[in-house]
Amino acid sequence: MEHDSRKALYPARTVACVLISCIGSFSMGWTIGSPNLPAEATYNCQNGSAHKNNPNFPDCLPMSSSMWGIVVSIFCIGALIASFIAEPALTRLGRKATIALSNGGWIVGSIIMGLATSPAVFGFGRFCTGISCGMGSVATPTYNGEVSTILSRGSLGVCNQLMIVCGILGSNAVGIFLSTVPLWRINYSLVAVPAILQILLLPLLIESPRYLVSVNKDEEARHALQKLRGSQYNVEFELEDIIQGQRKPVETEKGESNTVLKESQKSAEICSFSDLLRDPQLRYITLTIMILHVAQQFSGVNGVMYYSTIIFRQSFGESQARQLAFAGSVVNLAVTLLSVYLVERCGRRFLLLLAQSLGAFSAALLVVAGRYNISPLTCTAVMVFISAFAIGLGPIPWLLTSELTPTRATSRVTAIATAANWLSNFCVALVFPTLMEKMQSYAFIIFASSLTLSTLFTYRYVPETKGRPIEEINADIASRVLREPLDETSFHHTGR
Repeated sequence: MEHDSRKALYPARTVACVLISCIGSFSMGWTIGSPNLPAEATYNCQNGSAHKNNPNFPDCLPMSSSMWGIVVSIFCIGALIASFIAEPALTRLGRKATIALSNGGWIVGSIIMGLATSPAVFGFGRFCTGISCGMGSVATPTYNGEVSTILSRGSLGVCNQLMIVCGILGSNAVGIFLSTVPLWRINYSLVAVPAILQILLLPLLIESPRYLVSVNKDEEARHALQKLRGSQYNVEFELEDIIQGQRKPVETEKGESNTVLKESQKSAEICSFSDLLRDPQLRYITLTIMILHVAQQFSGVNGVMYYSTIIFRQSFGESQARQLAFAGSVVNLAVTLLSVYLVERCGRRFLLLLAQSLGAFSAALLVVAGRYNISPLTCTAVMVFISAFAIGLGPIPWLLTSELTPTRATSRVTAIATAANWLSNFCVALVFPTLMEKMQSYAFIIFASSLTLSTLFTYRYVPETKGRPIEEINADIASRVLREPLDETSFHHTGR
């Protein structure tokens, strides 16, 4: 007996496809975390630009702390630009091809950074890896949200953030052993390894059925959905829900086991930027998602992750600071794993509210700890701050991006949200060292205020999406914005 695929939990092929797509997220995490521990060896080593360890390359790339901040954060500009390149690629080439293309920058950038002879060359390598980060941060969450089952979309969606955290932890673990001259070059070059691995595994990736429906390839979508769910599931009702969610209702001719769509019922994933402004529903969704992504970065957590060693060094010694920075990455991973378990049980909205309020509290603690030089409180507050990010601020905005957005607008909205995220990331990474230098712990007053405001915004405007089809969520938002009653009979799935 075949089961309804909308009741499927974790089909093996679906999980495998999500994990393959998330290899790019691991590469992104490596890019984010790799400068943390080897920083001193990279730009402030004892021999400077002398060629003592290798006649062809300088021992390190001497630069000021402010210049190092620019070089580290320049990958965000590459990601910002690439987020707009990814949008037409997703629409015209598909999700699978875009994921494949996203690996190019990591491979090229790893070679450039490994062979860098000046800060400018190293910065260009970081820029190239940023291009891959930008494309991946659009393509991976979009793909995961579209191929996951209704009941596992939350936990599988969090895998994106989980693999980013694994990449950060992996780079920090390796950085412990590669934070010397000339091994720091290997540290930055290793990002090519997961990129090549993902390219080798791409033949196993199945194209998104929702994308195939959006370009009117319904039969291919049926085959893709059947592969994703497995032969033990009947995918007809799920496919019909996807089709109805993307197209205006028309009369259909029903057979015994499927629905044959009339030629007049066509769809296309065409949504211009002006449509996002004119359409009240899309405008509401776009603004909500953009604010969540900006709030994620203005929580200040990436400043903490980039410069955790510097923060700990103010209260502890150099060696202990490195150990605590690594411990922070371990905490990040552990709590992100917890969020995979909780997201389908507690819901997205609850975890996001918990994370934002807890983040505001821990940021206030950092102010107090710095003001009175309480080292144990500094350590505790940083770990709580990282935990707040991991439990909700990190994964939930990316998850909601795919859940709140109708398929026809997914590429555009995700590109805009990703651009806003990376631009905010760049601003925080750029100014964080200066803020810490000029304001010390008082800098966290800014982040505590931002987190408080984002908590109020989430409480007022962000809906719960747990256990609901994407098409039903879109219909619900439309009814809220347009003030029209929701016709729940349009969807076979009625669970909330």
